[in-house]
Amino acid sequence: MGIFNLIGGIFKPAAKLVDNLHTSAEEKLSLKNELVRMQNDIQGKVLEYETKLMEAQSSVIRAEATGHSWLQRNWRPITMLTFLALIILDSFGILKWRLNEQAWTLLQIGLGGYVVGRSAEKIIPAVVGRRRDAEEAKG
Repeated sequence: MGIFNLIGGIFKPAAKLVDNLHTSAEEKLSLKNELVRMQNDIQGKVLEYETKLMEAQSSVIRAEATGHSWLQRNWRPITMLTFLALIILDSFGILKWRLNEQAWTLLQIGLGGYVVGRSAEKIIPAVVGRRRDAEEAKG
């Protein structure tokens, strides 16, 4: 969770400044509490943003998986098979030029996105179904 470390790093110098103020312990504590409240508010907004982002990504993946076009449903596996072929060809020195560092970074990002995407395709319907079942049980 690098973003939370970043947010904490932003507030840490302010907390040190409060420690160095020439004021009462009560006022220092009040200022520190306010800093912690602000930090928690920002972290809460980051979590909300991340949740909305994941929901948007999962809706895109769901739309692709249920699409009417063969290419729309299969572009991810085709891309990963292409990446696999490039890795094998590079490993055996068959490519005319070796894959450069940026290509390997792209492959890592692609593989990570593919794995997350495929997992989401399998998990999201189950989660949505359970949520729907829970709502029906309440109502």
